[in-house]
Amino acid sequence: MTITESRTERRLTTSRAMVEAIEQEMEHDPSVFYMGEDVGAYGGIFGSTTGLLERFGPQRIIDTPISETAFIGLGIGAAVEGMRPIVELMFADFMGVCLDQIYNHMAKIHFESGGSVQVPMVLTMAAGGGYSDGAQHSQCLWGTFAHLPGMKVVVPSTPADAKGLMTAAIRDDNPVVYVFHKGVMGLAWMAKNAHALGEVPEGEYVVPIGKARVAREGSDVTLATLSLSVHHALDVAEKVSEQGIEVEVIDLRSLVPLDRDTLLESVGKTGRLVVVDEDYLSYGVSGEIVATVAETDPGMLRVPAQRVAVPDVPIPYAHALEYAVLPRQQRIEQAIHTAVRA
Repeated sequence: MTITESRTERRLTTSRAMVEAIEQEMEHDPSVFYMGEDVGAYGGIFGSTTGLLERFGPQRIIDTPISETAFIGLGIGAAVEGMRPIVELMFADFMGVCLDQIYNHMAKIHFESGGSVQVPMVLTMAAGGGYSDGAQHSQCLWGTFAHLPGMKVVVPSTPADAKGLMTAAIRDDNPVVYVFHKGVMGLAWMAKNAHALGEVPEGEYVVPIGKARVAREGSDVTLATLSLSVHHALDVAEKVSEQGIEVEVIDLRSLVPLDRDTLLESVGKTGRLVVVDEDYLSYGVSGEIVATVAETDPGMLRVPAQRVAVPDVPIPYAHALEYAVLPRQQRIEQAIHTAVRA
């Protein structure tokens, strides 16, 4: 699959770019439908389906009861029978109430059928902290999904990638977990985030699943990250550039499959690595990235790798405490200086 370029670009929010991809695929393919809690008249609490009910009606934009196990199971059954459902799990944190359907069914049916049954389903969900949503509504957990085999996992950071990865996910014959960070959606009640608006190609636009993006080129240190942390990293990179430190920022975009080649090429150039992840520190994405380098050639690193992630505690509700555990600019800048000065 290749990226389909467009001559005309506009500035859209991430939520609008997602909706545009879904709308275009629903127009193109009558087997595509969307369901979840508050996705109809409300338009999704994070703007993920705004306007779709008016366009396609309640038979294809389906409001569900608060029963995640039931409607995710329904989506799996529909996918097995040849449809292409997009099912929204409102918060990534809610995976706990329906993990059996996700991990033991959606992810394993293709394997257990010897490859004869496909599950072309997209499971979308909101993730991330920064808004005092509390310990049960602020986790990212994309590392947990990436750890469980059988599912692709994508995490866009920009409106263009939100559109391109959604299109790719809908068209994929495998189950795809599509995680969007609340902080990049561009919603009015989250207006303090300045990173949610960006150029988005018109028409068909596909970003390949499994291909990272070099968001900023640099020669002194590689910073690998994803989602909202890409924007924090770019802000810090511009700041330390004034101090003579050039940071190469790698936007992973996809965790499964993971573009290890782009990561290794960058680390081979810079010799230094900082990994920033809004998921938990232990047993997660940051460890996998560091292990990728260490197992390939530990001599690539001139100094020990630095990790900036959420410590192994629940996300606090109090705003000051929440910001203290999240991988924000101050912690990222400190890690970069540690890597460069070591």
